[in-house]
Amino acid sequence: MLLESHLQDTWVTPADTAGVDVNDAVTGELVCRVSSAGLDLAAAFDHARRVGGPTLRALTFHQRADLLDAVAAAVRARREELYALSVRAGATLNDARYDVDGGIRVLRDYATRARTELPDAPYLVEGPAQRLARGEDFLGVHLVTPSPGLMLQVNAFNFPVWAPLEKLAQAVLAGMPGVIKPATPTAYLTERLVRIVADSGVLPPGVLQLVVGSVRPALDLLGEQDVVSFTGSAATAETLRTHANLVARSVRFNAEADSVNAIVLAPDVAPGSPLFEAFVREVVTEMTVKAGQKCTAIRRVLVPHEQESAALDAIASELAGVTIGNPLAEGVRMGAVVSLAQREDVRRAVRAIATSGRFVYGDPEKVRVVDADPERGAFLDTLLVSADPDAAAPHEVEPFGPSATVLAYRDTAHATDLLARGRGSLAASLVSDDPAWTTGVVREAAPWHGRLHLLDSTNMTQTTGHGSPLPALRHGGPGRAGGGSEMAGIHGIVDLMQRTALQASPRLLNALSGTRARPSADSV
Repeated sequence: MLLESHLQDTWVTPADTAGVDVNDAVTGELVCRVSSAGLDLAAAFDHARRVGGPTLRALTFHQRADLLDAVAAAVRARREELYALSVRAGATLNDARYDVDGGIRVLRDYATRARTELPDAPYLVEGPAQRLARGEDFLGVHLVTPSPGLMLQVNAFNFPVWAPLEKLAQAVLAGMPGVIKPATPTAYLTERLVRIVADSGVLPPGVLQLVVGSVRPALDLLGEQDVVSFTGSAATAETLRTHANLVARSVRFNAEADSVNAIVLAPDVAPGSPLFEAFVREVVTEMTVKAGQKCTAIRRVLVPHEQESAALDAIASELAGVTIGNPLAEGVRMGAVVSLAQREDVRRAVRAIATSGRFVYGDPEKVRVVDADPERGAFLDTLLVSADPDAAAPHEVEPFGPSATVLAYRDTAHATDLLARGRGSLAASLVSDDPAWTTGVVREAAPWHGRLHLLDSTNMTQTTGHGSPLPALRHGGPGRAGGGSEMAGIHGIVDLMQRTALQASPRLLNALSGTRARPSADSV
């Protein structure tokens, strides 16, 4: 079965009758084949800019928010289809809900925020106006308008529903049509998502298109007003970011890349305490949700040297209760990684890390599974490693699967140095009831992280967790993590638009904004 692409509001079959095989992560059976051979991407991009873009730009922010609510309702009405199909990617029902329901919530959150924080107008006038002369008849403001381009989404395999919807929400609010390029291993899930939205008819023509297969030739088709929103490996991000056409035409490139995220246990947290147990739950949750295939998952577990044994024992004990196997089998808590190739990537990564230490729990070559074949399915045991904290591999190699490495630090300065060796991460958690310790570490760690999750005894029962990005807050990270931001509330929407300085009379500014332009009290 060849997956179809959705171009110019029509489903199109690729010319290549072979394509790339995509197999079921649990059974190994063929799910579909993927190819972009023969697709007219130039016409598709022109359709987005010529048909979808003008329609979106004519709408107000509030009307664009209505579109997001309509998409959310359409997906929610058929989400059971996406849950069922997610099993083929190795996902448990909890994993599928994390992906599907998370995407629906992002759409609704952005819609609500747009109505609350943005005007019922097609553009935004940022004020107050600045007086630019001695009188009050020459003022300056910033006008934020939609760009007449498109957003090309290049997505990773781990969130085939959430990621496209998250990026679509931002693009639609910013007045840009979107073209989705899903990752091959889970392209069939994104294809079903786009079918659901297309069948509903809630989006205007040209606003949403899907390219299944490679889009590398399409990079030559992008122009100055377009945006590439990429999620994936740091190596691929570097390759795309330096593409000759993207560089020559200053195409905006936003990247969320891999990172070796960490959690740090403070010296004041005693083994066996409720906060220590919350720390253990965070580690195990991040290792097992979506079989550890999350960009925010904890890879490095930093603990005081004197608490290393207690931490290893507690985490290993919790992992022993995790049942692995067919996601449809009763009691299974963790399914498979997305493919056999991904399983091999994880095995290579954990072996590299373990050269400076040892496996405390799990064996990368063996796994006991329920109701499945451990060889045909892409199953892995949960893998807990204890390694030399000063070795290079734990800070440079990311096993994108159910693995974490415990690193014992000598003192706080050593802990902050270890955090920085990740060269930039999406998220880190600090676990402590000592405000002085937390404050000191935050000051050192903040420049290296896009988000810091501070866990203490007062919030541990309310936290959304280390690995849960929220639309209201920035989701991205510096350095190795890509230097971009997939989410940042309304600030992220505005960043996708063009901010132009206007120097004009109050009369013209009033005509633009629909309100009376007043100079700020401190303008010169």
